[in-house]
Amino acid sequence: MRSLRNIFNLGIKELRTLLGDKAMLALIVFSFTLSIYSSATVTPGSLHMAPIAIADQDQSQLSTRIVNSFYAPYFMPPAMIDSNQIDPLLDAGTYTFALDIPPNFQRDVLAGRQPAIQLNVDATRMSQAFLGNSYIQNIVNDEVSEFMARYRAGSALPVDLEVRARFNPNLDQSWFGAVMAIINNITMLAIILTGSALIREREHGTIEHLLVMPITPFEIMLAKVWSMGLVVLVASGLSLIFMVQGVLHVPIEGSIPLFMLGVALSLFATTSIGIFMGTIARSMPQLGLLMILVLIPLQMLSGGSTPRESMPQLVQNIMQTMPTTHFVSLAQAILYRGADFSIVWPQFATLLVIGMAFFGFALSRFRKTISSMA
Repeated sequence: MRSLRNIFNLGIKELRTLLGDKAMLALIVFSFTLSIYSSATVTPGSLHMAPIAIADQDQSQLSTRIVNSFYAPYFMPPAMIDSNQIDPLLDAGTYTFALDIPPNFQRDVLAGRQPAIQLNVDATRMSQAFLGNSYIQNIVNDEVSEFMARYRAGSALPVDLEVRARFNPNLDQSWFGAVMAIINNITMLAIILTGSALIREREHGTIEHLLVMPITPFEIMLAKVWSMGLVVLVASGLSLIFMVQGVLHVPIEGSIPLFMLGVALSLFATTSIGIFMGTIARSMPQLGLLMILVLIPLQMLSGGSTPRESMPQLVQNIMQTMPTTHFVSLAQAILYRGADFSIVWPQFATLLVIGMAFFGFALSRFRKTISSMA
């Protein structure tokens, strides 16, 4: 009973210290508001409102059809320019694409001469350039083929493929981006808050006070884990309800309480990682460098950015030991597909085991180094 009271009181002390840290509070607010919104609305992996200019030297029915085929949300309304303006405008970075339709283009097409259209691409805008290049080629080829066929209907296919997108019928990227941003920020803040709480004790000299008190390293560590985990848990829950569902209007299919239970288990493991990193780093800058080494692989290789199935088998096997891999799996299953506990219990069990292992490892390291931190 005394041990529980010590853990509770130490946790309250951590929360009061956090309330006095304006930088950390600003980071928490930013991570679960503006960061979520920008991750949902910015679409780097797709073509969105790409600036395009067209030099139409033909002014024919076919060239007009090509010009009118570029529209939102993939392209901005095409700007009509002269052919001698293409190079200066691309050099200035005004447009990503510049299409040059030569004179007598329609006449040459009808005569079967295979005229060439020049497409100039600013390849420094990598994602737009690579995607837009194939988009524009397909658009021009389709318009020319339909013009030659004299009708807008495609040829009848031997098989009619009906596509039904489950869990995201409109293929809206904001649905995916918002939820994955919350998942990534939960991991990031859990490690930062616990690691910085330990570094703060060292920098402020309060670790000496803890050492002379009748408390154990287990109580000190568990107090930091539950207090910082509680902050991230509450902030992520509010963000999911008010930011994702309220502002971004992303529908949540599954049970939010079940998801929050998964968040709690994930926080148990990630806050332990933060404690371990806090025992290694001697200062906040060192902790920041360690964060880069740990967070980037955890976020990129856990299946949140790209499917794990497309990664090398060795990487998949290694990431099975990381809590973020199983957290991403259960979060996607619950929030996107409406899975219940009977489906995601293996991920919950794995998270619990991994969390206990990380906690035990961090506690062992903490006990060995706490005296040298004073």
